[in-house]
Amino acid sequence: LLTCLLLFGMAALAGDLEDDQATLKKLRQSEVVDKFHKSAYGYAVFPTIGKGGIGLGAAHGEGRVYRKGKKLGDTTMTQVSFGLQLGGQAYSQVIYFEDERALKDFTSGNFEFSAQAEAIAITASAGAQAGSEGTSASANDNQADSAKYRKGMVVFTMGKGGLMYQATIGGQKYDYKAAN
Repeated sequence: LLTCLLLFGMAALAGDLEDDQATLKKLRQSEVVDKFHKSAYGYAVFPTIGKGGIGLGAAHGEGRVYRKGKKLGDTTMTQVSFGLQLGGQAYSQVIYFEDERALKDFTSGNFEFSAQAEAIAITASAGAQAGSEGTSASANDNQADSAKYRKGMVVFTMGKGGLMYQATIGGQKYDYKAAN
């Protein structure tokens, strides 16, 4: 039984790392994201964040934090929002850290983005073809122009599915736990 649990835990960890790599590969198809990936001091990647609401909403996802491709620890994102919203969706998210200070701010324990913080939505190309390469990611010119670090961080998201209408107020809270 212990061996089975150990093997399951190792498989789950490998799956997490594989999910991170697959998510980054998809997001980096956008030239905007790729530029930040190549120059960032570190990053946090969330392969799937689930979000839903009817008036009162919530979102949650688990991810990992990396520096130079090496896993530093695990992170979770939780969001509670209120306002005009209806539906549910799943999306991927990556946060790039411009420098050591920004990474330390994020990994200091509990970190929270204000309600005014914005994420840049990367969309799948309208002309993408189904196949072994999947869909490609792109950002429109306005997104490319607005993609810059704010307080040492920039956030990109890409929808995975679902439909949600919202006009909400709410911030995202992140918890971090260093790897053993």
